[in-house]
Amino acid sequence: MQTRTSPEHIVEICRRLHARNMLAAADGNISLKISDDEIWITPSGIAKAFMSPEEMSIINLEGEILKGKPSTERLMHLEIYRSCPKAKAVVHAHPVTAIAWSIANPQLLKIPSECLSEVILACGDIPFVDYARPGTSDMGTVLKSFLPSHRALILRRHGAVTWGEGLEEAYRGMERIEHSAQVLATAQQLGGLHPLPQDEVKYLYELRKKIGETLL
Repeated sequence: MQTRTSPEHIVEICRRLHARNMLAAADGNISLKISDDEIWITPSGIAKAFMSPEEMSIINLEGEILKGKPSTERLMHLEIYRSCPKAKAVVHAHPVTAIAWSIANPQLLKIPSECLSEVILACGDIPFVDYARPGTSDMGTVLKSFLPSHRALILRRHGAVTWGEGLEEAYRGMERIEHSAQVLATAQQLGGLHPLPQDEVKYLYELRKKIGETLL
């Protein structure tokens, strides 16, 4: 029977992401920390929506390959695990609208959270991270200043990455990123972005502190 910490669960998450158009072809990668030093991670060059649990790769926190052909973007995952003691799972996908925000609005530092209460309550903020060449150590380096305080991040001109204390939390974060980006993009097309009153924004951030760090 499938457990919430199994290769089958990683495959399920991949299929959910593909169904929501956040993964195409061999894009994206997912990892799950299964011990203090071992990490399951999706393989490189395989369409994640159609992979099997047996194809999963294994690495350790030092980046050594213990099994398979792990994602070339594993250095990003390793940076998160090293910087975030609570991290047990990492999801990297390519949510279309979120990526489009980073291309169309290079001046923005974060998704316009002041316009949408759900962003603040579910994530706090969703920052844009500087572009880094895929597959290089820079993908981890550019994350450092955002960790561990942010669990949902948009990678400029590339994709998004989320982490959580389990796979479901990391998946929720990715779903939240794209849904929020879609709502805000639609609002902009229909007439523009109009923030909530400042006192309401302040209240929402205070409420988020009480909710805690978990991605909702």
